[in-house]
Amino acid sequence: MDKRNIAIVTGASSGFGKEFVKLLVSDKELDEIFVLSRNEEKLEALKSEYGDKIKPYIIDLSFPDRIKMFGEYLKSQNVNVKILINNAGYAKFCSYDDISIDESLNMINLNINGVVALGLTCIPFMEKGSHILNIASLAGFQPVPYMNIYSATKAFVKNYSRALNVELKEKGIQVTAVCPGWMKTNLYERADIGAEKGIKRFFCVASPEKVAKKALKDAYNNKDISIYGLHVKLCTLITRFLPENVIMKCWLLHQGIK
Repeated sequence: MDKRNIAIVTGASSGFGKEFVKLLVSDKELDEIFVLSRNEEKLEALKSEYGDKIKPYIIDLSFPDRIKMFGEYLKSQNVNVKILINNAGYAKFCSYDDISIDESLNMINLNINGVVALGLTCIPFMEKGSHILNIASLAGFQPVPYMNIYSATKAFVKNYSRALNVELKEKGIQVTAVCPGWMKTNLYERADIGAEKGIKRFFCVASPEKVAKKALKDAYNNKDISIYGLHVKLCTLITRFLPENVIMKCWLLHQGIK
C-alpha cells in the first residue's frame, strides 16, 4: 500500500494555524491534513468547513507523553509527513511576577519542548522533499521586557530551526523558521491579562493569511527563514547594529512603560 502524503498543523483550530490549513486544503499532493489542538469543538468545526481531508487529533503539546502517543499513532498510519507546521504556542503580556511559576514553565514547555519533541517525532516519517515550518517571531531577534519568556522561547525556535535545517540537508528535509511581527490573531486575547505593565501598542499589524502564504512560498523555495513585511525586515536589520540594551530602551519607550 502506498503511503499517504499528509501535512500536520499544530494550533490549527484558529488564527495563524487555521490560515495554513486553508492554504493546504487545496494542495493536491496532500491526501490528508492532521490538525492538532486541545479544542475538540473547533477542530470538528474545521473538518465540517473543509471536509474529510481534515483529520482532527486532540492533544496538549506541552506534555511530552502525549507527543509520544502521537508518534505511536503515526506508526500505525503508513504516512509520509510532507509538511509539519509547528504553530502552537502562546505569550503573556506582563511582568515576570504577574503569572505563576507553573504558567511560566508551561509557556516554555509548549513554545520550546513541544516544537522540539513533535519535530523529532515526525522526522522519521519524512522523506526527501519534506518541510518543517517552525513558527518563531520578530520577538526572537532581541530580548523583550514584559514579554520576556515568549521572546526568549522564540529566539530558541529561530536558532534551533536554522541549525536543524543544516543537519537535515543530507536527508533532503527543509526547515524554515517563520518570524512574523504582529498579526491579526487571537494571540492578544490570551496574552493580555490586564497587567499594569503590559504590551498595549501594536504597530504594522499584518494579515495572517498573507504571512502564511509568504511562509509556505519561502519554505518551498528552501529558505531557512521567512520574514514578511518591510517593517519586520527593518526591525531585524536594526537588531544587527544596535546594542540590545538600546533596543530594549526603545521598546519600553514605544510601549510607554517606565
